[in-house]
Amino acid sequence: MSSRRKVRDKWRSKEWYKVLSPEYFGKVELGLIPADDPSKLIGRVVESTLYDLTGDFSHQHLKLKFQIQSVDGKVANTTFKGHEYSRDYLRSLVRRRTSFIDGVFDVTTKDGYRVRVFACGFTLVRVKSSQERAVRKIMSDIIKKKAEELNFAQFVQEIVLDKLASDIYNEAKKVVPLRHVGIRKTKLLYQAKTEEA
Repeated sequence: MSSRRKVRDKWRSKEWYKVLSPEYFGKVELGLIPADDPSKLIGRVVESTLYDLTGDFSHQHLKLKFQIQSVDGKVANTTFKGHEYSRDYLRSLVRRRTSFIDGVFDVTTKDGYRVRVFACGFTLVRVKSSQERAVRKIMSDIIKKKAEELNFAQFVQEIVLDKLASDIYNEAKKVVPLRHVGIRKTKLLYQAKTEEA
């Protein structure tokens, strides 16, 4: 009986904090998280989909991860931690007698953030390994060039809104016939020390 009362009191001492997406994702509410001490929220990772942020149903396959950086009153502010395609969506892209071209690239943005980028391409027909290497080189060149030109917020937006994938597709289709090109996953490896951080 006494142990039950303790549990109830523990919950009663907790308060709800509103978690917001970063400014470059429009400060959209990601949900509510309970905590008895706001400092315990720092570092927690919240998952969402791009559909939750944009309301566009075609963005439902993109899972986003945000990490809580700071708490201001009852509001928890986040930064982008990474994203990935949902398993179902990735499975739906695979076809028989076609090639899957994968590339993993570690890049540093203009403002010093290190990001691991997983790019993928699906061809219309099976291609030679030399063609795969050519497409991988195009992926590497475009991703590295974009990272050097853009700050972290701009780079992330180009990734999740398929601008980067579109640039790769337009260049790589000159080498092989492609059905789909995308950035299937990203991971933030190092966060630059900024005022926001």
